[in-house]
Amino acid sequence: MGRLRFNKEAGIKWLLTLFALSSLLFLFIIFAFILAEGLPLFLKVGVTKIITGTKWAPTKGYFGIFPMIVSSFLVTFGALCFGASLALGCATYLSEYAGRRTKLFLKPALELLAGIPSVVYGFLGVIYIVPLIREYLGGPGFSMLATSVVLGIMILPTIISISFDALMSVPAGYREGSLAMGATKWQTVYRVVLPAARSGILASFILGMGRAIGETMAVIMVAGNALKIPTSLLDPLRTLTSNIALELAYATGDHRSALFSTGVVLLVIIMALNLIANFWVRKRVPK
Repeated sequence: MGRLRFNKEAGIKWLLTLFALSSLLFLFIIFAFILAEGLPLFLKVGVTKIITGTKWAPTKGYFGIFPMIVSSFLVTFGALCFGASLALGCATYLSEYAGRRTKLFLKPALELLAGIPSVVYGFLGVIYIVPLIREYLGGPGFSMLATSVVLGIMILPTIISISFDALMSVPAGYREGSLAMGATKWQTVYRVVLPAARSGILASFILGMGRAIGETMAVIMVAGNALKIPTSLLDPLRTLTSNIALELAYATGDHRSALFSTGVVLLVIIMALNLIANFWVRKRVPK
């Protein structure tokens, strides 16, 4: 009987291990496929010419994606500037100030934002945000500013949810000890709770950044899709993801390989950002 139970437990363990490793297998297959499709162009044209090139005209032999790399980073940074502070403030209110009834209503409502399709965000951006920018700030309206605002709204649910969980995981003794020493509620939140939850908060920023840099449909609708490096918030731009989505349907030959090369660069950027962020988290987590 005991041996049968041991074999059953071992079988369940190996089955769950297989399920866990399957996610790594899917990641490897995706990366291998994109690399196999994009690597030939890197070998043919050169990594430097593709990454640092400023002209994108695949049918004429120009495969520079540097403007799109810069644009992707700019809109991601803009989205974080707009959405991160707002989301962190909302998470702080929910965890430290909101009552039980408010939490039951507000938190699910905020998380519901994550279920809205990205095309809806893009549509609202075209209808409301773009005309406002065009009328009051000038320019075509389809711009880095419009893209940053839309993406900043889209990353709110991710940052709020994870930051809220991180703040709620801070032991109650931290708050009680601070209040017992005479600190105010805000001093306790600012000096004790937020620093104690900083690793989880940073993780929420990383995931929000991944959502922003990987977004496609909403960006296509409000960015303007200009193949140049934006010099102001009102300039149109094109990101790496929108470049792939716009041209893959009709691309052939080296043009198609160039789009897969763009995907390789995007994957490498995301992996590098995650490695840097994980190192930053480990370095600052208190021993």
